[in-house]
Amino acid sequence: MTEIMSKRLWLPGVGALILIAFLMACGSSYNSSSDGLVLVGSQGSAVIETFSFNLNSGHISPVANSPNDTGNSTCLLNGIPTSIVLDPAGSYAYAIVTENSSCSGSKNVIAAFKVLSDGNITAVGSPVSDPHPVAMSMDAAGKFLFVSEGSGVNVYSIGTGAKLTLAKNAYTAPATALAPNFVALAATPTVFPAIGISGQQNAVCSVPGNNPPSTQFLYAVDSVNYVLWEFQVNTSTGALGNPTGTSVVPLFATDPVPAGIAVDPCDRFVYVTGSQNNRINVYTICSAVSLPTCQKADGSLLAVEGSPFSMTGSANGPGPLVADPFGNYIYVLGTLSNTVSPFKVSPVTGKLTGGNPAVLATGLQPKQLAIRGDDTWLFVTNNGAASMSQFSITPATGVLTAQPVVQTDNQPWGVAVK
Repeated sequence: MTEIMSKRLWLPGVGALILIAFLMACGSSYNSSSDGLVLVGSQGSAVIETFSFNLNSGHISPVANSPNDTGNSTCLLNGIPTSIVLDPAGSYAYAIVTENSSCSGSKNVIAAFKVLSDGNITAVGSPVSDPHPVAMSMDAAGKFLFVSEGSGVNVYSIGTGAKLTLAKNAYTAPATALAPNFVALAATPTVFPAIGISGQQNAVCSVPGNNPPSTQFLYAVDSVNYVLWEFQVNTSTGALGNPTGTSVVPLFATDPVPAGIAVDPCDRFVYVTGSQNNRINVYTICSAVSLPTCQKADGSLLAVEGSPFSMTGSANGPGPLVADPFGNYIYVLGTLSNTVSPFKVSPVTGKLTGGNPAVLATGLQPKQLAIRGDDTWLFVTNNGAASMSQFSITPATGVLTAQPVVQTDNQPWGVAVK
């Protein structure tokens, strides 16, 4: 793997994963009742940083592994951190750590961390060897971790203490012109958003007696064949199979060079960015929610009228995106324009309408974005600027307001927030 870390001091990799438990903050504190917590995987020092921010003012400060603590270090994770996800409770974080030739004994793994009450994190268990992790997502219930492997998908069931157990998939791949390249993936929910999140908003599906679906589907973005693959998820083990009634995994066409995916938290829509033509595909999920529009609740996808929708303003190179926790808005990174774009989602049709403003500036080379569960804060890592952009959100309108940029370690990539 190409070396990308650029620091002045090399640290041996042996036992490096446990070092993160001892690299503490420079005096900042975290209070779970009044603060949020952001985790950033920075590739310069190969470390996960944590930042505390006030839920009212947004004022942010480093807690663990700030640039002042780790500025002359490398290989603290014995590899390169990329994707990071938090479980729904914010108790455990999971990170892809990829092999790097500068770190002794480095290999591709999925590492788990306990989030402590003071905002620090500590490694738990042994990292799980994974052959070729590219991207990662977790289902809304926090039961399964889905990892794209380039040409395949690994699924891990999540046990007590963040223990990961690999599921045995049993699906039949369809014939494609080229071997697939899965760059992003997302699963349909088996739990709906809570009622009265943060005392402010409800999702359209957050009403008493509205039961979430008992079946689950996973959609994987294939960037070389320009399609989505649809798998059915075994809700007991996490194993992937063909959707019921199909002999092979179904494929659904996307715009050229799809790059990112998000699934509506109310199980209505799927959103996929097409990086070549600066557009977003929107699909209706054929589930119990969408009947009778669809004949069967089989997880198949129907293109929303008007899809694909064009990016607005100066946005260019749409990549990663997130849906807000209430299902009313999506936010899309412009990876070539260094921007983030908000879109309002029609709750009935799924059609997208560009926000006002249409774009907001991020830092150089934005890589990932994360939204807080109460829909009040959005964070973007800027890989080329050693920084993180912070935006407050007005939940009722989806409007983003830029906050002061946060300094991070070099080459920040993955981000997660609680």
